[in-house]
Amino acid sequence: MSETPRTVLLAAGGTGGHLFPAEALAGTLSQRGWLVDLATDERGDRYGFRFPARTIHIVPSATLRARNPLAVAATFLTLARGILKALLVLRRIRPAVVVGFGGYPSFPPLFAASLLGIPAVLHEQNAVMGRANRRLAERVQAVGLSWSKTVYADGAIAAKARHVGVPVRALVTEAAKHAYPSLNDPFRLLVFGGSQGARIFADLMPAALAALSVQTRRRLSLTQQAREEDIPRLRAAFDAIGVTVELASFFQNLPQRIGESHLVIARSGASTVAELAVIGRPSILVPLPHAIDNDQLRNAQALAGVGGAIVLEQGGLTPERLAEHIENAVNEPNRLSKMAEAAKSIGIADAVERLAALVQDIAQPARIG
Repeated sequence: MSETPRTVLLAAGGTGGHLFPAEALAGTLSQRGWLVDLATDERGDRYGFRFPARTIHIVPSATLRARNPLAVAATFLTLARGILKALLVLRRIRPAVVVGFGGYPSFPPLFAASLLGIPAVLHEQNAVMGRANRRLAERVQAVGLSWSKTVYADGAIAAKARHVGVPVRALVTEAAKHAYPSLNDPFRLLVFGGSQGARIFADLMPAALAALSVQTRRRLSLTQQAREEDIPRLRAAFDAIGVTVELASFFQNLPQRIGESHLVIARSGASTVAELAVIGRPSILVPLPHAIDNDQLRNAQALAGVGGAIVLEQGGLTPERLAEHIENAVNEPNRLSKMAEAAKSIGIADAVERLAALVQDIAQPARIG
């Protein structure tokens, strides 16, 4: 008699913020002998070439945003197609548990799982529970929260919630082993705004660095992730003011670069904030404005609340104001070291192990044969 390998279906897509935690969980469960499949949409499939899954299932999905009746009808039709596709997938692979990571690509698989009586777990990366997860929460057996205080995770949701943190990739846990770098020249500044960069930083950084004192500017070694179309103008602008810079549209080893940096300037998506906390690096965070439920602002405030980050809202942010904060950071090394310690104090390096344990608790018992 032997234990039959169990299958878990992970449902995630749309952005790296949802897929990176799913990728971390996939690796851990695979090491524990599980068979891992991924359900995602067409956007999420671009990450599939490196996602550690046995099979990647493309499931139609759509975000419920438009108020136009025709657009709403089209969205529901797409979701219905997605649920039907998910039902067929679930009946074929017969998973012991389904795990959703938020966003509407996770909606059809988890809704279908509830129809078939398959146990399911939700993971919420942000400090504000997303709309898709709020709609699904009553249909799942457990909810893993990234933050001890999560907006909308109350009442019946709180009763089934467990604080696990944000699962991070092995690259992050490796970077976390290294102490905050000594503050000798050069001062390493890292700027990024998501997997494709943020135009706001391309617009702000040249003027902000130009506003620094000459002494501070000469100390800088800048690494900036930017959109491909912004790189030529950025390179010319930084060359004109004498700033040493490395520019790219995407850095595969971004966690390592975070670990090597003295200061990070970034958006405040859930994965970014979690990685800054686990690695323990000081940051200036500029939350994405107009985000649904202001989740990025809440994420940033969680890190700033312990003294690990400075939050600058985009509205009214000028190059001069950003320059002032950079100048102060360069000239206050003790403060930066304390910010690094504060950030690390709320990092949960073993979040993926905690989530894996929750998933295994909820999963159907293994079949013996």
